[in-house]
Amino acid sequence: MKEVVLGALGAGRIGKLHADNILAMPGVRLKLIADPYIDEDWARTLGLSTTLDPAELFSDPEIAAVLIFSPSNLHAEQIITAAEAGKHIFCEKPIALDPDRIRQALLAVETAGVKLQVGFNRRFDPDIKRVKQAVDDGEIGQMQLIRITSRDPAPPPMDYLRISGGIFLDMTVHDFDLVRFLSGSEVDEVYAAGAVMVDPAIGEIGDIDTAVTTMKLSNGALAVIDNSRQAAYGYDQRIEVFGSLGSISAVNLTATRTVLATAQGVVTDKPLHFFLERYHRSFRVEIEQFIRSIRDDTPPPVVGRDGLNAILIGLAAQASLERGKPVRVSEFSGEDPG
Repeated sequence: MKEVVLGALGAGRIGKLHADNILAMPGVRLKLIADPYIDEDWARTLGLSTTLDPAELFSDPEIAAVLIFSPSNLHAEQIITAAEAGKHIFCEKPIALDPDRIRQALLAVETAGVKLQVGFNRRFDPDIKRVKQAVDDGEIGQMQLIRITSRDPAPPPMDYLRISGGIFLDMTVHDFDLVRFLSGSEVDEVYAAGAVMVDPAIGEIGDIDTAVTTMKLSNGALAVIDNSRQAAYGYDQRIEVFGSLGSISAVNLTATRTVLATAQGVVTDKPLHFFLERYHRSFRVEIEQFIRSIRDDTPPPVVGRDGLNAILIGLAAQASLERGKPVRVSEFSGEDPG
């Protein structure tokens, strides 16, 4: 098996998680990590080489692919630079918040003939994959409705929220991608309602912390997503797909599957705390699939267009919230709204 040599940009929370996973993968070598604020003790403990200069990754002929775990505002520029250097690319979401900037990055990838995979990791979660299989295999008949609940245990820091692009582009974007993934269909129309129910400071920066989004899909089905920045009981991640022959659901994962029943009541564990715990396995599998696409010279399982389309749905949701009426996604895609 030919060794695949990687370089990484960024070693924050997500970068460290990915690095730990990659070090356990056979036939893969993480040669270099670039981060101006690198945790040198962490890197030294794992035996990782580091640099402050990202250019070292792009100019290294041994590095076949670059993994982008840097701050979101750098993603598009780094994708373009990596593509021009002939490197395959894995990039955490989002590519960018501006559709035109995303299209520039995708054009650079296409021109260079390299691979780009976007980090919508939830697609690789085993429960979600089982839901997808049931839909594709017709186990629930004709799909009619998708219902997604996604609630965080606590809001991010305000400094992050100010640059996040808002709840639809930062948080719900994962759910928009799941609607497309599970349905195999595009979203035609979005109607979003939102409020500030968790922290007034979030409203003061022009954002919301609670939202309900309904969608009409191209295949005729409907989808509903409810979001909150704070669920007192933990990270709430539930999915149901309903069809003409039945439904399939993915429920919250807990630390144990035990149920304590006494005279005082019936008790189970709370959901796992947050996304690193809930989706830990999916982060590993998405990188494994990216490596496989390089080895087998096949398209990545999540491509640049997936990253663009989720952002377009998010922009339509934000517009719907502001206008108080449904908005067609084609308004932001540049397609004929007719």
